[in-house]
Amino acid sequence: MSPVRAYEEVIDFIASGTRPSNLINFQPSNAVKERVADLIYREKTTGLSRDEKSELDHYMQLEHLIRLAKARAHNSGTTNVDCYIGRYPPAAAIARMRK
Repeated sequence: MSPVRAYEEVIDFIASGTRPSNLINFQPSNAVKERVADLIYREKTTGLSRDEKSELDHYMQLEHLIRLAKARAHNSGTTNVDCYIGRYPPAAAIARMRK
């Protein structure tokens, strides 16, 4: 049985449809975070197979799109009050993620 690709969880989230507040609050599962961290580590040390490189590239593209969508949802003013009570990363954390 092949492992679930890291980006499939993000695709499932997008496909399910969502409200802006859910988008802002979305975080990948710990399993996905660990998978991506492992792929990045191995990319820098021992290298990745073609399939793993493709998986990581797809995940990074989707992660970038999710960040853009979160920023738009946050700035649109259409989110509910829950989004503004510390449930999204502060601007400093977002800037660190972009590095």
